[in-house]
Amino acid sequence: MGTVTPFPLPQGRAGQVGFERLELTRILDLYGRMVAAGHWRDYAIELGRDAAVFAAFRRATERPEYRIQKHPALRSRQGMWSLVNEAGVVLKRGHELVPVLAPLERRLMKLVD
Repeated sequence: MGTVTPFPLPQGRAGQVGFERLELTRILDLYGRMVAAGHWRDYAIELGRDAAVFAAFRRATERPEYRIQKHPALRSRQGMWSLVNEAGVVLKRGHELVPVLAPLERRLMKLVD
């Protein structure tokens, strides 16, 4: 008991890209704070062969306001993380998740007297 046996993949087929626990925790923490601030109301996660995407929505019936994408194939070039806005423009790319999320974190800052 306690032995994990990996599920075999068919020949010639790559595995699915996903988020690691720490990455997903960081993203969902940001999502929770944006929901509490009233900016976002829904999210979706897409896990594919080439990329994993976390999409955040203002309303469930719209296109995603922001997409956080993980492309492991770009790890050695531009960085595997990217932040994409509603129009499809890449706002930030990087090798680490935290700096890529910085523009969204700035939206939560408030000036205090």
